[in-house]
Amino acid sequence: MLTPRIIDRAVGAALDEDAPWGDLTAEAFLPVDAIARAELVAREPGVFSGGEVFAAAFRLTDPSVSVSMRIADGDAFAAGSAIAAATGPARAVLTAERVGLNFVQRMSGVATLTARYVAEVAHTDARIVDTRKTTPGLRAFERHAVRSGGGFNHRFSLSDAVMAKDNHLAVLTAGTEDEAALTAALRAGIARLSHTAHVEIEVDRLSQIPPVLAAGAHTIMLDNFSLEDLRAGVELIAGRAVVEASGGVTLETVRAIAETGVDVISVGALTHSAPSLDLGLDVTVA
Repeated sequence: MLTPRIIDRAVGAALDEDAPWGDLTAEAFLPVDAIARAELVAREPGVFSGGEVFAAAFRLTDPSVSVSMRIADGDAFAAGSAIAAATGPARAVLTAERVGLNFVQRMSGVATLTARYVAEVAHTDARIVDTRKTTPGLRAFERHAVRSGGGFNHRFSLSDAVMAKDNHLAVLTAGTEDEAALTAALRAGIARLSHTAHVEIEVDRLSQIPPVLAAGAHTIMLDNFSLEDLRAGVELIAGRAVVEASGGVTLETVRAIAETGVDVISVGALTHSAPSLDLGLDVTVA
């Protein structure tokens, strides 16, 4: 998802936002021929993500700036670790530094939080996945960061897969509790899809599972289920569909959720609540 085109478009927009008419401070105070070296240093431990994005901030500011990476996306690091270095014209290095830092701090924060969730469920077969609760315009970056942290991605957009949630079902069934009507309505929608489309249906109670299974859902999301009901749902589905748990998942609850036997645990907090990691640039004259 995080292609060079997507990186350059977003980083270019960020640079335009930060220095729309140039860097007034650098141009006023820094000699045009001054060369600087900026070292990206971790102020706290974490998991790294965003190396290509960090490099793009300097490349797009001035192609003569060279960036060397010490670690790769997905690598863990300790506080004090030197992660990367950028060397080139001082004006360009200092103009690009904040944009480069903003991206890599955000992405490494997402990767670090994801890695903590993944560690909690490592003794099970459950996958930790993200959601569409991402920063508008930065989904590819945050989704890449989730992968850096050892997690997996849910559908990227509304166009990638079918997910009929509670509000869809409320409209579809007009409030009826009739199981046969639910199955028929879902089957009618599935019949209009390509055979390649993946269909996921969200349920909020155990009684919805049989009609959803009968409709042919590929994945069933158990939303805000208790641990007892999650176990019952896994047993009821019995391998006939992928079982996803969702709703209010935290680091304190994810282990017990995974131990119910679900296949996937979707966690909105990976992207909407991850704090940026404390990374800094130490600049010296080269």
